[in-house]
Amino acid sequence: MKSISTLLSATAVGSALLFSNALAADTIKIGVAGPFTGANATFGEQVFSGVSAYVTDVNASGGINGKKIELVKGDDACEPKQAVAVANRFVDQDKVQAVIGHFCSSNTIPASEIYNDAGILEMTPSSTNPTVTDRGFDNLFRGCGRDDQQAVVAGSFILDTLKRDKIALIHDKDTYGQGLVDAVKKTIEARGIKPVMYEGLTRGERDFNALVTKIKSSGANAVYFGGLIPEGGPLIRQLKEQGVDVVIVSGDAFAQAELVAAAGGAQNLKNVYYSATPDPLADPSTQGVQDSLKKANITPANYVLYGYANAQAVIAALKAGDELKAQADYLRSNTVDSAIGKITWDAKGDIKDFKFVFYNFDDKGTPVLVK
Repeated sequence: MKSISTLLSATAVGSALLFSNALAADTIKIGVAGPFTGANATFGEQVFSGVSAYVTDVNASGGINGKKIELVKGDDACEPKQAVAVANRFVDQDKVQAVIGHFCSSNTIPASEIYNDAGILEMTPSSTNPTVTDRGFDNLFRGCGRDDQQAVVAGSFILDTLKRDKIALIHDKDTYGQGLVDAVKKTIEARGIKPVMYEGLTRGERDFNALVTKIKSSGANAVYFGGLIPEGGPLIRQLKEQGVDVVIVSGDAFAQAELVAAAGGAQNLKNVYYSATPDPLADPSTQGVQDSLKKANITPANYVLYGYANAQAVIAALKAGDELKAQADYLRSNTVDSAIGKITWDAKGDIKDFKFVFYNFDDKGTPVLVK
């Protein structure tokens, strides 16, 4: 027979748990997953700033159906194993009701398996690899474009606008980088153009002089790079230092001010191009969002706006109902007015009619739309 003190203790613990659960029920947790440390931390911080700015406004207006939103940060450092750990923590420990993330495709793909099994809504602001949505998960949406969409535009841009047909394809062996390069390879080969070089570099490396020598000896007049700024910037700098006369083209990961320093200065960005969505800062419909961000002392940079837009979409879905089906049905049936313009989704969870345009740089390193 248990003592009175033991029974009282058990009762107290039970009451504490009920109180804790009651508190949890009064908030809605949204996980924000991305690289908050490491070479790509700037991307994660931008996304989080955008999400946080919108959530602050929503909470000030009463939250979601009277419940305040609580953000839970998950640092995956763009490392797949760490992403899986973050996903498991979100589901098992934090009990999140939705996730905005992950950033890198190589992280989103394995982490999304966990969210799918748990029936949790997920939207990635940046993972462009087609595999992300091609698996047919009901819970998973993309708040950005796809590599195969970007690749068709890139291949045509190199061949038709830049008039270059000796193309070296360089990737970083990551799901995003290699996936993008493979899609460009498929696009140009469909036009009868065989790349003069196809090679991978290793993420984390900074000395590419041997690779640059191979590019030079290949006779390439264009380089298409699939990867991120920490490797892309030094590659650009070393191509310029060795006097390799090529145009350099990459994807939307180059749409960051950090590229200027990583490439060794604005003077090295002549004949460097990247594809991205049309600049949302130039869209008059996003002016209110920009003003709101500036008032909060947040620079409305590229992935800040994507974070804000993804938060707008996820919160709109959460307002539609507590169950995943209601949330997913809402996104597949409605248009969201967002920080990157009006967005709608297809049955796969991809944005319909996502547009890509090209930018290069002026002598100060400022992106300029290629017309």
